[in-house]
Amino acid sequence: MKNNRELLQTTSGIAASDGDGVKLTRIIGSQELNVLDPFLLLDAFESDNPHDYIGGFPSHPHRGFETVTYLLAGRMRHKDNAGNEGVIEPGGVQWMTAGKGIVHSEMPEQENGLLMGFQLWVNLPAAAKMSEPAYQEFSPDRVPLEQRQNGTLVRVISGTTSEGTRGPVQNSYVKPTYMDVTLPAGADFKQVVGASDNAFIFVTEGNLLIGDSRQHLGHRELGILGEGDQITVSANASARFLLVAGQPLNEPIARGGPFVMNTKAEVMQAFTDYQNGQF
Repeated sequence: MKNNRELLQTTSGIAASDGDGVKLTRIIGSQELNVLDPFLLLDAFESDNPHDYIGGFPSHPHRGFETVTYLLAGRMRHKDNAGNEGVIEPGGVQWMTAGKGIVHSEMPEQENGLLMGFQLWVNLPAAAKMSEPAYQEFSPDRVPLEQRQNGTLVRVISGTTSEGTRGPVQNSYVKPTYMDVTLPAGADFKQVVGASDNAFIFVTEGNLLIGDSRQHLGHRELGILGEGDQITVSANASARFLLVAGQPLNEPIARGGPFVMNTKAEVMQAFTDYQNGQF
Protein backbone atom coordinates (compact mmCIF):
# COMPACT_ATOMS: atom_id res chain seq x y z
CA MET A 1 0.00 0.00 0.00
CA LYS A 2 1.34 3.40 -0.99
CA ASN A 3 2.09 6.06 1.63
CA ASN A 4 0.70 9.42 0.49
CA ARG A 5 2.80 12.52 1.03
CA GLU A 6 1.28 15.35 3.07
CA LEU A 7 1.82 19.09 2.80
CA LEU A 8 4.80 20.03 4.97
CA GLN A 9 5.38 23.73 4.23
CA THR A 10 4.07 26.44 1.90
CA THR A 11 5.51 29.63 0.47
CA SER A 12 4.42 32.25 -2.06
CA GLY A 13 7.99 33.42 -2.66
CA ILE A 14 9.18 37.01 -2.80
CA ALA A 15 9.03 39.70 -5.48
CA ALA A 16 12.39 40.06 -7.23
CA SER A 17 14.03 41.05 -10.48
CA ASP A 18 16.86 39.51 -12.46
CA GLY A 19 18.59 39.86 -15.80
CA ASP A 20 17.92 43.28 -17.31
CA GLY A 21 15.10 44.19 -14.92
CA VAL A 22 12.82 41.20 -15.51
CA LYS A 23 10.15 41.14 -12.79
CA LEU A 24 9.61 37.72 -11.25
CA THR A 25 8.72 35.82 -8.09
CA ARG A 26 11.60 33.95 -6.46
CA ILE A 27 10.07 30.89 -4.86
CA ILE A 28 13.16 28.78 -4.13
CA GLY A 29 16.41 30.64 -3.51
CA SER A 30 15.00 33.29 -1.20
CA GLN A 31 15.18 33.95 2.54
CA GLU A 32 11.88 32.08 2.90
CA LEU A 33 13.16 28.93 1.19
CA ASN A 34 16.85 28.92 0.38
CA VAL A 35 17.18 25.44 -1.13
CA LEU A 36 15.27 22.18 -1.48
CA ASP A 37 18.09 19.78 -2.36
CA PRO A 38 18.75 19.19 -5.26
CA PHE A 39 16.73 22.26 -6.33
CA LEU A 40 18.63 25.52 -5.87
CA LEU A 41 16.24 28.08 -7.35
CA LEU A 42 12.76 28.40 -8.80
CA ASP A 43 11.72 31.67 -10.45
CA ALA A 44 8.23 32.27 -11.83
CA PHE A 45 7.59 35.08 -14.30
CA GLU A 46 4.17 36.14 -15.56
CA SER A 47 3.29 39.47 -17.14
CA ASP A 48 1.54 40.90 -20.19
CA ASN A 49 3.38 44.20 -19.67
CA PRO A 50 6.46 44.23 -21.94
CA HIS A 51 8.27 46.58 -19.54
CA ASP A 52 8.33 43.71 -17.03
CA TYR A 53 10.23 41.32 -19.32
CA ILE A 54 11.52 43.00 -22.48
CA GLY A 55 15.08 43.40 -21.12
CA GLY A 56 15.37 39.62 -20.83
CA PHE A 57 18.45 37.88 -19.54
CA PRO A 58 21.49 39.10 -21.54
CA SER A 59 24.67 37.04 -21.74
CA HIS A 60 25.79 35.71 -18.38
CA PRO A 61 27.89 32.76 -17.14
CA HIS A 62 27.01 29.61 -15.17
CA ARG A 63 29.02 26.79 -13.63
CA GLY A 64 28.21 23.79 -11.47
CA PHE A 65 24.50 23.13 -12.02
CA GLU A 66 21.69 22.84 -14.58
CA THR A 67 19.14 25.45 -15.64
CA VAL A 68 15.66 24.42 -16.77
CA THR A 69 13.43 26.87 -18.66
CA TYR A 70 9.78 25.92 -19.18
CA LEU A 71 7.15 28.20 -20.72
CA LEU A 72 3.37 28.29 -20.39
CA ALA A 73 2.93 31.39 -22.59
CA GLY A 74 5.13 33.48 -24.91
CA ARG A 75 8.45 32.74 -26.61
CA MET A 76 12.11 33.10 -25.56
CA ARG A 77 15.27 32.76 -27.61
CA HIS A 78 18.44 31.36 -26.09
CA LYS A 79 22.02 31.49 -27.36
CA ASP A 80 25.31 30.34 -25.87
CA ASN A 81 29.00 30.69 -26.57
CA ALA A 82 29.18 27.07 -27.73
CA GLY A 83 27.07 27.92 -30.79
CA ASN A 84 23.72 26.59 -29.56
CA GLU A 85 20.60 28.65 -30.32
CA GLY A 86 16.86 28.04 -30.28
CA VAL A 87 13.42 29.34 -29.34
CA ILE A 88 11.41 28.00 -26.39
CA GLU A 89 7.63 27.98 -26.90
CA PRO A 90 4.70 27.12 -24.58
CA GLY A 91 4.96 23.49 -23.53
CA GLY A 92 8.59 23.32 -24.65
CA VAL A 93 11.62 22.98 -22.40
CA GLN A 94 15.32 23.72 -22.42
CA TRP A 95 17.44 21.77 -19.94
CA MET A 96 20.99 23.13 -19.93
CA THR A 97 23.89 21.51 -18.11
CA ALA A 98 26.29 24.36 -17.39
CA GLY A 99 28.98 21.98 -16.13
CA LYS A 100 32.44 23.56 -16.07
CA GLY A 101 31.22 26.79 -17.59
CA ILE A 102 29.07 28.35 -20.27
CA VAL A 103 27.90 31.85 -21.21
CA HIS A 104 24.34 32.13 -22.46
CA SER A 105 21.45 34.53 -22.91
CA GLU A 106 17.66 34.15 -22.78
CA MET A 107 15.74 36.93 -24.46
CA PRO A 108 12.01 37.37 -25.15
CA GLU A 109 11.08 36.57 -28.73
CA GLN A 110 8.12 39.00 -28.54
CA GLU A 111 7.50 42.69 -28.03
CA ASN A 112 4.07 42.41 -26.40
CA GLY A 113 1.61 39.86 -25.01
CA LEU A 114 1.81 37.46 -22.09
CA LEU A 115 5.12 35.87 -21.12
CA MET A 116 4.72 33.19 -18.46
CA GLY A 117 7.09 30.48 -17.36
CA PHE A 118 9.65 29.18 -14.92
CA GLN A 119 13.36 28.75 -14.44
CA LEU A 120 14.50 25.95 -12.19
CA TRP A 121 18.10 25.37 -11.09
CA VAL A 122 19.04 21.73 -10.47
CA ASN A 123 22.29 21.03 -8.66
CA LEU A 124 25.02 18.79 -10.03
CA PRO A 125 27.03 16.42 -7.82
CA ALA A 126 30.65 17.30 -7.13
CA ALA A 127 31.84 14.66 -9.61
CA ALA A 128 29.90 16.34 -12.45
CA LYS A 129 30.32 20.04 -11.69
CA MET A 130 33.25 20.33 -14.11
CA SER A 131 31.68 18.20 -16.85
CA GLU A 132 31.32 19.44 -20.41
CA PRO A 133 28.34 21.79 -20.97
CA ALA A 134 25.34 20.20 -22.68
CA TYR A 135 21.81 21.00 -23.89
CA GLN A 136 18.61 19.03 -23.96
CA GLU A 137 15.96 21.02 -25.81
CA PHE A 138 12.51 19.76 -26.74
CA SER A 139 9.79 21.56 -28.68
CA PRO A 140 6.18 21.19 -27.43
CA ASP A 141 5.44 18.39 -29.89
CA ARG A 142 8.34 16.37 -28.44
CA VAL A 143 7.15 16.64 -24.83
CA PRO A 144 4.57 13.86 -24.28
CA LEU A 145 1.05 14.86 -23.22
CA GLU A 146 -0.70 12.04 -21.34
CA GLN A 147 -4.51 12.09 -21.33
CA ARG A 148 -6.17 10.10 -18.56
CA GLN A 149 -9.68 8.68 -18.50
CA ASN A 150 -10.81 11.20 -15.87
CA GLY A 151 -9.83 14.11 -18.11
CA THR A 152 -6.48 14.83 -16.46
CA LEU A 153 -3.68 16.05 -18.76
CA VAL A 154 -0.04 15.47 -17.83
CA ARG A 155 2.77 17.06 -19.84
CA VAL A 156 5.83 14.98 -18.94
CA ILE A 157 9.18 16.76 -19.10
CA SER A 158 11.16 14.22 -17.09
CA GLY A 159 10.40 11.10 -15.12
CA THR A 160 7.68 8.53 -15.78
CA THR A 161 4.02 8.83 -14.87
CA SER A 162 2.18 6.13 -12.94
CA GLU A 163 0.53 5.23 -16.26
CA GLY A 164 3.87 4.76 -18.04
CA THR A 165 4.41 7.98 -20.02
CA ARG A 166 8.11 8.92 -19.98
CA GLY A 167 9.51 12.43 -20.38
CA PRO A 168 12.32 13.11 -22.88
CA VAL A 169 14.84 14.72 -20.49
CA GLN A 170 17.58 12.38 -19.27
CA ASN A 171 19.32 13.03 -15.95
CA SER A 172 21.05 10.22 -14.06
CA TYR A 173 22.35 12.49 -11.28
CA VAL A 174 19.11 13.21 -9.38
CA LYS A 175 16.58 11.28 -11.55
CA PRO A 176 14.16 14.22 -11.63
CA THR A 177 10.41 14.18 -12.09
CA TYR A 178 9.00 17.31 -13.77
CA MET A 179 5.34 17.31 -14.81
CA ASP A 180 2.78 19.95 -15.76
CA VAL A 181 -0.63 18.64 -14.65
CA THR A 182 -4.10 19.96 -15.54
CA LEU A 183 -6.92 18.59 -13.38
CA PRO A 184 -10.61 18.88 -14.28
CA ALA A 185 -13.10 19.68 -11.48
CA GLY A 186 -13.56 16.81 -9.05
CA ALA A 187 -10.67 14.75 -10.44
CA ASP A 188 -7.88 13.03 -8.51
CA PHE A 189 -4.24 12.67 -9.55
CA LYS A 190 -1.81 10.09 -8.20
CA GLN A 191 1.89 9.83 -8.95
CA VAL A 192 4.46 7.45 -7.47
CA VAL A 193 7.79 9.07 -6.51
CA GLY A 194 10.99 7.81 -4.94
CA ALA A 195 10.67 7.55 -1.17
CA SER A 196 13.95 9.44 -0.72
CA ASP A 197 13.07 12.22 -3.20
CA ASN A 198 12.44 15.80 -2.20
CA ALA A 199 9.26 16.97 -3.90
CA PHE A 200 7.19 20.10 -4.35
CA ILE A 201 4.05 21.31 -6.11
CA PHE A 202 3.51 24.81 -7.51
CA VAL A 203 -0.07 25.81 -8.35
CA THR A 204 -0.45 27.80 -11.58
CA GLU A 205 -4.26 27.78 -11.77
CA GLY A 206 -7.00 27.15 -9.20
CA ASN A 207 -6.50 25.44 -5.84
CA LEU A 208 -5.55 21.92 -4.73
CA LEU A 209 -6.20 19.48 -1.91
CA ILE A 210 -3.10 17.49 -0.94
CA GLY A 211 -2.77 14.01 0.54
CA ASP A 212 -5.07 12.05 2.81
CA SER A 213 -5.60 15.10 5.01
CA ARG A 214 -6.68 17.15 1.95
CA GLN A 215 -4.71 20.19 3.03
CA HIS A 216 -5.33 23.28 0.90
CA LEU A 217 -2.69 24.66 -1.46
CA GLY A 218 -3.65 27.92 -3.14
CA HIS A 219 -3.00 29.66 -6.45
CA ARG A 220 0.67 30.63 -6.95
CA GLU A 221 1.72 28.80 -3.80
CA LEU A 222 4.53 26.28 -3.58
CA GLY A 223 3.96 23.32 -1.30
CA ILE A 224 6.82 21.17 -0.01
CA LEU A 225 5.70 17.58 0.42
CA GLY A 226 6.65 15.34 3.33
CA GLU A 227 7.76 11.73 3.34
CA GLY A 228 6.06 9.02 1.33
CA ASP A 229 6.18 7.17 -1.98
CA GLN A 230 3.04 8.58 -3.61
CA ILE A 231 1.62 12.03 -4.27
CA THR A 232 -2.18 12.33 -4.27
CA VAL A 233 -3.84 15.58 -5.34
CA SER A 234 -7.48 16.51 -5.93
CA ALA A 235 -9.36 19.63 -7.03
CA ASN A 236 -12.91 20.78 -6.38
CA ALA A 237 -12.65 23.08 -9.41
CA SER A 238 -10.32 22.81 -12.40
CA ALA A 239 -6.67 23.41 -11.52
CA ARG A 240 -3.16 23.25 -12.97
CA PHE A 241 0.16 22.70 -11.22
CA LEU A 242 3.79 21.73 -11.60
CA LEU A 243 5.00 18.60 -9.82
CA VAL A 244 8.77 18.42 -9.34
CA ALA A 245 10.80 15.81 -7.44
CA GLY A 246 14.39 14.62 -7.35
CA GLN A 247 16.97 12.76 -5.30
CA PRO A 248 18.88 15.00 -2.86
CA LEU A 249 22.65 15.11 -3.32
CA ASN A 250 23.41 15.73 0.37
CA GLU A 251 26.59 17.65 -0.49
CA PRO A 252 27.87 21.05 0.68
CA ILE A 253 26.56 24.00 -1.35
CA ALA A 254 28.62 27.15 -1.96
CA ARG A 255 26.90 29.88 -3.99
CA GLY A 256 28.37 32.87 -5.71
CA GLY A 257 25.95 34.60 -8.06
CA PRO A 258 25.79 32.47 -11.24
CA PHE A 259 28.11 29.78 -9.84
CA VAL A 260 27.19 26.94 -7.46
CA MET A 261 30.00 24.72 -6.24
CA ASN A 262 30.85 22.72 -3.11
CA THR A 263 33.36 25.13 -1.54
CA LYS A 264 33.95 28.87 -1.44
CA ALA A 265 37.39 28.32 -3.01
CA GLU A 266 35.75 26.62 -6.00
CA VAL A 267 33.38 29.55 -6.41
CA MET A 268 36.27 32.02 -6.34
CA GLN A 269 38.07 29.90 -8.95
CA ALA A 270 34.96 30.08 -11.13
CA PHE A 271 35.06 33.89 -11.01
CA THR A 272 38.77 33.85 -11.89
CA ASP A 273 38.27 31.43 -14.77
CA TYR A 274 35.41 33.50 -16.17
CA GLN A 275 37.39 36.75 -15.92
CA ASN A 276 40.29 35.05 -17.70
CA GLY A 277 38.06 34.04 -20.60
CA GLN A 278 38.17 30.32 -19.81
CA PHE A 279 34.41 29.74 -20.22
